[in-house]
Amino acid sequence: MRTTVTIDADTAALLQEEVARTGLSFKEVLNRAVRRALGRPAERIRVEPVFQYPFPTHLGSFNRLADELDDEDTIRELQA
Repeated sequence: MRTTVTIDADTAALLQEEVARTGLSFKEVLNRAVRRALGRPAERIRVEPVFQYPFPTHLGSFNRLADELDDEDTIRELQA
């Protein structure tokens, strides 16, 4: 929705500081600030690692490991 509002000089300066700090657009900074002020969190995706250490490279990828396990199951079924 497009609308016109008058922003006080001190508020505009705070918004411009946030634009410079985050690299976000003025529109994004303003919308996030309004959402926070009204009690609605800004849309943000937070990704946290599941494991503390990286996946061991000697095992290859999860997909390849799963394929190898499936192949072993198929071979056992065909031999039965």
